[in-house]
Order: sequence, then C-alpha cells, then structure tokens
Amino acid sequence: MKTSNLSVLLGAAFLMATSAIGPGFLTQTTVFTEQLAASFGFVILISIIIDIGAQLNIWRIIAISEKRAQDIANDILPGLGYFLAFLIVAGGLAFNIGNIAGAGLGTNVLFGVSPEMGALFSGLIAIGIFLFKEAGRLMDKFAQILGFLMILLTLYVMFTSSPPVGEAVTKTFMPDTIDFMAIITLVGGTVGGYITFAGGHRLLEAGITGREALPEITKSSVSAIGIASLMRIFLFLASLGIVAQGLQIDPSNPPASVFNLAAGNIGYKMFGIVMWSAAVTSVVGAAYTSVSFIRTFSPLLEKYHKWLIIGFIVISTLVFVSIGKPVAVMILVGALNGLILPIALGVMLLAAHKKKIVGDYKHPVWLTVFGLIIVVAMSYMGVYTMINELPKLF
Repeated sequence: MKTSNLSVLLGAAFLMATSAIGPGFLTQTTVFTEQLAASFGFVILISIIIDIGAQLNIWRIIAISEKRAQDIANDILPGLGYFLAFLIVAGGLAFNIGNIAGAGLGTNVLFGVSPEMGALFSGLIAIGIFLFKEAGRLMDKFAQILGFLMILLTLYVMFTSSPPVGEAVTKTFMPDTIDFMAIITLVGGTVGGYITFAGGHRLLEAGITGREALPEITKSSVSAIGIASLMRIFLFLASLGIVAQGLQIDPSNPPASVFNLAAGNIGYKMFGIVMWSAAVTSVVGAAYTSVSFIRTFSPLLEKYHKWLIIGFIVISTLVFVSIGKPVAVMILVGALNGLILPIALGVMLLAAHKKKIVGDYKHPVWLTVFGLIIVVAMSYMGVYTMINELPKLF
C-alpha cells in the first residue's frame, strides 16, 4: 500500500474518532459512570458492537458506490438525500456549538481566559486549517496528533484514580442495570448524526474507493471505533476510580472534576488540554462532514465548499458566544444524534442491494443482518428514550 494511502486511511480513522471524542463524549461518559458505576461497562460494550456494525456497513457502501451518503439517498428516493442532509447538518450544527463551548472551556482551564474568548481563539485555529491548500492532509495530521495526546493524558489519569478493574470487567458482562438512555446516547455520540460519515466521506474525497480498497477501508473503519472506544474505556475507568472512592463529582463540569480529583492541579490542567483537543478536533470534523452533505447539491456549493465550512464554524462560534450551552444539552444532542442513526443506516442498507447504486457488488449477508438488527434496536431504544427519558432532562 502506498504511504500516502496509509496516511489517509489513518487520518480518516482519527478524523472519525476525534469527531466522536468531543466535549459531549467526555461529559456523557463521566455522568453515566457516576449514575451506573461499574455497570456502565456493559453500556460501553453494547455501544461498541453497535458502532462497529453501523460503521462497517456505511463506509463499505460509500466506497463501493463511490458516492456521498446524500447522493446515495437521492438515488433510492428523490428528495431523501435532502432530508438526510438536513438531519445531519442540523445535528452537526447543534453538536458544533457544544464543541466550540468545550474549546472555550479548555482554554479557560489552561490560560484563565473567558470561555467566550477561548472559543473565538479556537474557532480561528479551526478556520485556519481550511484556509490551507492541502486542508485535507493538514486535517488528518491535526486529528492524529491531538488524538494520541488525548488518549495518553486520559490513560495517566486513569492510573492515578486507581479504578476497581475487576469489578468493571465483571459488571461489563453481568450488569446490575441496563440503561437504554445511556446506550442510545453513547451510540449517538460515537456514530450518530454526521460522525460515522466523517471518515467515509474523507476516503471518498481522497479517491480511496472500489472493491480493491475494501480490506483497507474495513481496517480503517474498525480502527476508528477502536480509537474512540479506547478513549471511552480509559475515561470510564478514571471516573469509576473516583466514584468508587466515594468522592463527589462536580455536576457543573463532571470530566474536569474527575481529572482534578484524580491528579490534583496537574490533572486539572491535563483536563484543559484534553477538553481543548477533543473540542477543536470535533469542530473541524463536524464542519467538514456537515458541509460534505450539501456540497454536491449544486456546482456553486461544490466550488465554494471551503468557505461553507468556514461559515459553519463562524456560525457555531457566534451562537455559543451569544447564548452558551449547559451540560444537559450535550447529553440531549447525543441522544438525538442516536435517533438519526437508524434512518441513515437504513438508507445505506437499502442502497447496498440496489444494482443502479452498487452494480454487481454483493453485500455480505451477515453485514446486512447485523445492520438490520442495529436499525431495529436503535429505533426501539430511540422511541423509548424520547417518551420516557428525554423529558427528565428538563
């Protein structure tokens, strides 16, 4: 395999993973660990299985059809692509306001500047990436470097919090409680909305498509889930260590509280780095992927797509600076993004069996069945959550 291809495949994996690992991801993981303790391991396990099934199907079908998801949807039913694009862009914008808020919070912890000033500074850095001619490559490297940094710092905090690993392993397979809200929020925060398409659309743009590329695309898609899941597990164990000691997590900023309680002031500064890295890479991923859902709708949008990405970041930043955003909304947006997944995955599974989209390619039966189970399960959990759990957030 060419080195340039390997770099793009790794970049796509990290783009998807760091798009998932945002402020909402950090907050959700900490909040649910506090609520469910070691049984949260079961939620993580189920979400990883669902994540892999969704990701394998979606990236594979994008690669075989050599089209973006919205164009595939329009080929199935005229207008369906516009509806899917609307859902993705709306969810991406809501997520991005939270990402910008997280970036502001990270700079506040590190340098003591106001979250609003930090958000503006972070927005400018994200915009700067897309002003470069080789924006795609720069985006790949940016996601890889900050992704590694986040994982290493969280690993350190996990060790300092001394979690009860044995209990976590036991409860992962034999939980005390099963929480649908937690599962749908985690899946929504990892592969919901725009996130699962981030890497698939990146590979398409780089020209890594077709049957011959399927083995590499499969590895890249599973690696992406692996990177995000590793971060999730480390943060879960770090939080569990604090919960097991009976220490109180601050509800106004749960993940910062965990880092602080586990490693003191150094841990708090580490949280600032992790939060900023998680947020700013998610800002880049959300803006890039959301715009990738509308750029094919007209030659004008395609021509100026970089400026659309920059505009997306500007709007997200201005909304946060003028309104702000609480912890509950980060969890809410994750849950709502989880509701988009069964629609998006259902569309892709239909496409996998349409000759005019995939030609004579035969989609593996096991992947179709896996995907259908996820669509049914996520639809059921989504409706259950909407009726029973979401009202409790407000």
